[in-house]
Amino acid sequence: MIFKPKRVYFENTARDYPLGKQLYDYFQGQNVEIKIIGSHNRVTGIPGETPQQAYMEAKRTLVVGVRRTLKFSPCKPSAHYQLPIGTSCTGKCEYCYLNTTLGKKPYIRVYVNVDQILEQTRKYIEERKPELTLFEGAATSDPVPVERYTGSLKKAIEFFGEQELGRFRFVTKFNDIDSLLHAKHRGHTTFRFSLNTDRVIKDYEHDTPGAAERVEAAGKVARADYPLGFLIAPIFIYDQWEKDYLALLQSLRETVPSNVKNISFELITHRFTARAKNRILEVFPQTTLPMEEKERKFKYGQFGYGKYIYTKEEMNEIKEFFTNNIKSVFKGAEIKYLV
Repeated sequence: MIFKPKRVYFENTARDYPLGKQLYDYFQGQNVEIKIIGSHNRVTGIPGETPQQAYMEAKRTLVVGVRRTLKFSPCKPSAHYQLPIGTSCTGKCEYCYLNTTLGKKPYIRVYVNVDQILEQTRKYIEERKPELTLFEGAATSDPVPVERYTGSLKKAIEFFGEQELGRFRFVTKFNDIDSLLHAKHRGHTTFRFSLNTDRVIKDYEHDTPGAAERVEAAGKVARADYPLGFLIAPIFIYDQWEKDYLALLQSLRETVPSNVKNISFELITHRFTARAKNRILEVFPQTTLPMEEKERKFKYGQFGYGKYIYTKEEMNEIKEFFTNNIKSVFKGAEIKYLV
């Protein structure tokens, strides 16, 4: 599934960088609208009179900018820092938390000053010596759909391959990963795939590859000797959910070589906030996402707002199912967490 932007906006200083000039020259030869803007943080001109139109047009807009702030955000508990090489995602997943954090027009953004960003990464690693420092590359984005244009993800992977005390991790729903298979990673990057059942993908993860395509890509990554991880999220309870998730695990087992060790799983059940529900209903008014508050347990989160999660009994059922079946299907796999 290839991302082809409808319009590309360049921050006025982006073309001063080699990657910015490369992208500008490339898109000049494509059938896209090109516009020069003052700042990648204040983007105007993306059409859309309704919330749905604004959202859909933003998802077809690529903004090329310069990252001014070189202070990285923390990324607890999964990593020490976020690695900021881009923002947003080309997928249109109805439940995505980015729907509420990136505003009405969640356009796709990439940064061209990658060398500066990686030099700052080196400084963070130096500060924490002699301990390892872990960076997350997909905290606010999916970096794979734009990789064919930027090459920034491969550059980051090879940078971490040279760091004795730096490690990298990212997650993707996309299968356009062939350019990364021969990167010199030295086992310092954990390549993770976000997976779900075909039913969940069809109903809620619009414009993303199907489960079989993601599983096939995971097999390629495993054979390229990357440390491999899987994020199964969000986990939904629905009619025959156990059968579907077990089939997903079994298809993984059939595709990932059996000699691959140290496979990890991260498991996140579906949850929503009142704010997220309102935003989802604006963009996807016909959604069938299960968002009935009375059917859920209300829980305050670590950031001070409340969310609706599955009941204790349902959470126990999910935990038992995944713990037993992952241990059965993937001998020795690590379940990092289930929330």
